[in-house]
Amino acid sequence: MPEQTGLAADYFQSYSAVGLLAVVGVLFVAVAFTAGRLLRPVVPTPEKLMTYECGVDPVGEGWAHTQVRYYVYAFLYVIFAVDSIFLFPWATVFAEPGYGATTLVEMFVFLGFLAVGLLYAYKKGVLTWT
Repeated sequence: MPEQTGLAADYFQSYSAVGLLAVVGVLFVAVAFTAGRLLRPVVPTPEKLMTYECGVDPVGEGWAHTQVRYYVYAFLYVIFAVDSIFLFPWATVFAEPGYGATTLVEMFVFLGFLAVGLLYAYKKGVLTWT
């Protein structure tokens, strides 16, 4: 039994170092924010409270219509960029002996799901630029 308590003590000692480091990190951030709040000058003026738009005085309401299609293009790009990253580990496993056929089938199933998603987006008209 003494060996198990020694292992448990080492286990909790390693986590206590991580916990102590996390506490020190949180305290560092809290002290930095508090020092910034105490040391900065607070002089609110109407110009400072006005919305800043690239050096141009704001005109009209704060609400504006935004085209959602630009977000859809960005979202589709991110999806396909991240999905292409998943192909690299498969390519390395494909080179290992004994994993070739399984990896190839998995890769084509994955690419099939991507193709179905792209076809669905095309049929919905998401990819047409107007």
